[in-house]
Formats: sequence, structure tokens, C-alpha cells
Amino acid sequence: MSCLMVERCAAVSFERQEQNAIQVLMLGDGRLSAGHAGVLLAERRGSYPLINLRILNTSAQQGEVESGNRRKVKRLLSFQRYCQPSRLLRGLVPHTPGSLHLLDEDYLGQAVHMLSKVGTWNFDIFLFDRLTNGNSLVTLMCHLFNVYGLIHHFQLDMVKLHRFLGLVQEDYHTQNPYHNAVHAADVTQAMYCYLKEPKLAEQLSPLDVFLGLMAAAAHDVDHPGVNQPFLIKTRHHLASLYQNTSVLESHHWRSTVGMLRESGLLSHLPADVSQNIEQQLRSLILATDISRQNEFLLTFRDHLDNQDLDLQRAPHRHFILQIALKCADVCNPCRVWGLSRQWSERVCEEFYRQGDLERKFDLDISPLCNQQADSVPAIQIGFISFIVEPLFEEWHRFTESSPLSRTMMGHLHRNKASWREAHTPSEPHPPSEDPGRGGGEEGEGEDIP
Repeated sequence: MSCLMVERCAAVSFERQEQNAIQVLMLGDGRLSAGHAGVLLAERRGSYPLINLRILNTSAQQGEVESGNRRKVKRLLSFQRYCQPSRLLRGLVPHTPGSLHLLDEDYLGQAVHMLSKVGTWNFDIFLFDRLTNGNSLVTLMCHLFNVYGLIHHFQLDMVKLHRFLGLVQEDYHTQNPYHNAVHAADVTQAMYCYLKEPKLAEQLSPLDVFLGLMAAAAHDVDHPGVNQPFLIKTRHHLASLYQNTSVLESHHWRSTVGMLRESGLLSHLPADVSQNIEQQLRSLILATDISRQNEFLLTFRDHLDNQDLDLQRAPHRHFILQIALKCADVCNPCRVWGLSRQWSERVCEEFYRQGDLERKFDLDISPLCNQQADSVPAIQIGFISFIVEPLFEEWHRFTESSPLSRTMMGHLHRNKASWREAHTPSEPHPPSEDPGRGGGEEGEGEDIP
């Protein structure tokens, strides 16, 4: 069967799935979670149940199930409108150089406009997620793969690629305020900005770019919304499985490998090549373990002090990819205030939910998780001072004070000052010198190429 016939069959299949989904909506079928209407309607592929599942009231469980079903059907319809009419899936690849043939202008016109500015630091991922109807991660990854020519370079099957990205996006828990698919898309967009840094861009191979984007997209997949100490003290089976070391990160990587194999995305590559990709993804994702922060920071600092980084060497490029992913993962305080504050409030809400759960079971409340004692400003000031500033100061040295790095450091300092002001009874206000305070407009110094 030719590739064109396969693509057309896939388009027909998507259309049938959409019709099935519409019928389910009309009938009010409550069995959606067990259905097989398509990739995005399948049950979550996590290896363990939601942490809080056992203690939810029946009524609350029913409400979450119904809400989750509505979201899944909504995303299914959006995803199929995104895929089925695509010229690429019809076998009609446009001839216009650089055209975004993975998106239809008539359906996602505003999203296409945003993608033309995806390399700018004030990119509003919340708006982009709304414009793509909750498909920001899939849409962004497809676009970036097209920008870098990765689909052609690695001879990736489009249907398998969409299946893999759909699995990854749906395995993020939408009920998590912070560790969800929008966070993954935000980290991926930041990683793209870092991959474009002049100091790095000209040295990267297609494999480096592929690994960087894939690790960013999947680095928190199937995150339960609680941290590693919680899993350890509740004797969760994942903590035992990974011997209390990089528990969540190991699970994120194992889940990613499982989805790679389930989708068959790399099945056409030699076994040694696909295994090497899996192991490099492991190294990148495990680098996001915050408990290893000092290990990476000291190594990075030593390299810069000794001026011995050689980006023509694959191990050194891989190390910089690890650092870039770590930066992307914690870059929220370096965003414009309008975006940075939203992320700060989301992550603290997730902390507080864990604290409430610990209180309910008479467990010691974890640091930063006590809403009565740990305020958002205090948490953010500590996070910036001890985690973000030291890392980005070294990144600033590495990039040799690039325009993007100067922009990020400016936001970081102004945002920290704004959180300090929040200790007063008045609410924190946007830094007066921040040209992109709204998070959705471009200002001076923001349009970094």
C-alpha cells in the first residue's frame, strides 16, 4: 500500500472517529473512558492510578469523570479537525517553501500567526493553548519538527508521529494546576528559544535537536501532581521500583519509551539507533531532577571557569542540552510578569493541594506545601534565589550575554523585586520597566530572533 493510500485511509479513519464521537455526545454515553474512538479518547496510559483517587467522594469522582470525558471528546474533535483536513494527510503537500502544511489556515489562523512568532520570548502559551483547543503541545511539536526538517531527516511516518504526540499530550493530567500539557508546551517553546542561541545553534546536529525537543515535550509526562518525598513517605510502588532515586523522572522516561514503542515512531530505525535515542532521552529527562541541581550547576560552572567546553564533541553538546532543558523547566520567573505570575500561582496551588492531602492523612506537611505558612511570594523569592538565579547566571555566561539572555535576566530581577513588594498588604504589581507585562504583546527587547 502506498504512503498516499495510507494517509488517505488515516484521514477517513479520523472522519469516522469524529462521527462516532459526535454520536456519543448526542447519546450522553457514560462509557467514554473505556471507548476506542481514537488516540485521544483512550484511557490514560499511566502505570499507576491517580494519587488521590481512593479518597475522593463518589459524587466528586462522578463529576471528574464527566468533566474528563467532555474534555477528551472536545480534544478529539479538535485534534481531528486539525489532522483530517490537513493537506499532508490528503497527500497534497504544498509547494510553498516554509509553509505550515501541518496546520490549516482557515481553522487555526490565529494559531498560525502565533507560530510565526514562536521564537520570541514573550510567546503566550496560555493563549496558544486556547487557540488550539487544548492541543498546544501536539501543534507546537509538529510545527517545530517541520521547521527543523526532522520529519524528512529521520523519515518519520506522519500517522505514527501524530499518534505518539497524541499519547504524550493525553498522558499529562489536566487536573494538575502546573504539571500538565501546557507546562510541557511552555518548556518545549523555551527549549526552542535556547536551541536557537547563536552559541549553540550552529553546532547542533539534527539528532541533538530531535532529542532536545522530545525530552522537553515528555519530561513530565504522567506526573501525578505530588512530589517524590510524598511518594516515598506513602510507600508508593514507584518509589520502591526506582529505589527512592529520581522516582518521578525515571517514570517520565519509562512512560515516554513505552509510548515511543506503542506508536512505532522509531520502529523503522536500526535497533541500535533507537536504543541510543531512548538512552539519551533518559539522560536528558533525569537531568530535570531538582535534587541534582547542585551537581549539574557545579559541573557547568567548572566548564565555564576552565573554558573547556567543546561543542564539536557529542558528550559536551549533550551536557549543554541537559543544562538547556533544566533552564527551560524552571524558566517561568524569567518570563514577562503577566506569564510568570500565572505559573507561580499554578505551581503553588499544586503544592497546596499536596499539603491538604498530607494534612488529611495526618502526614508531615512537606516544605512549601502549607498554605497557611507558605505564601506565594515567599515561595517564589526562595525559588528564584536558590534555584533559578544561580543557574541562569551561568547560562548567561555560556551564551556570552546574548540578547535573549539579557532579556531573561532583566525579567528575572524585576519579577523577584515584584514578589518582594508583595510582602506588603498590597498586591504585587507588574514591574514598571517590564515592556511585556501583559504577556501577550511584544515590546522592546522581546522579539528575539
